[in-house]
Amino acid sequence: MTTAPTRRTPADKHDERRRELAESALRTLGELGYAKASLREIANNSDFSHGVVHYYFADKLELIVYCVRYYKATCVHRYDGVVAEATTAEGLAEAFADKLVETILDEAPMHRLWYDLRSQSMFEENLREAVVAIDKTLEEMIWRVISTYAALAGREPAMAPAVVYGLLDGLFQQALLGHLCGREDALANLRTEAVTLLPMLLTPAS
Repeated sequence: MTTAPTRRTPADKHDERRRELAESALRTLGELGYAKASLREIANNSDFSHGVVHYYFADKLELIVYCVRYYKATCVHRYDGVVAEATTAEGLAEAFADKLVETILDEAPMHRLWYDLRSQSMFEENLREAVVAIDKTLEEMIWRVISTYAALAGREPAMAPAVVYGLLDGLFQQALLGHLCGREDALANLRTEAVTLLPMLLTPAS
């Protein structure tokens, strides 16, 4: 007995096309940033016409919010493998620091876009809900790393999740800026600083 292939509904096809547009748009947005990337500019740098882009997204803001949600939904699990494979606190700290460096090397334009949009949300009210929600998922991602690190070290986190996230996010943003400015020591410093910072986020050893 053969199983009939699952038929895609119009809604499935619509969602698939929006994802394709998001993947294409993210490349342009990462290069140009929020202010310079219009729907027409995004279309000109993709395989889709301006009319097609406008059909699936009412305006640039809707497209950008969708793009960032789509991208961050995939990257919030970036450190899950590091956590799952860790057997010691020291090993987790080293692997986490390596991953921080790797993601800047591999995805600098996307991180640059994220920080651009987070700044823009201070002025663009319609961006705020998405930015706040994404920020929360990133905080939770970092907290999974820190809570596992604390458990392996036999200690407890000494700070609230938001504080831990703020500290590491600040280090990451500074390293990203240094990397984009061509500072040769930016990523090496990030790695060293991350490994040094993690023990400071825990209660004193008994």
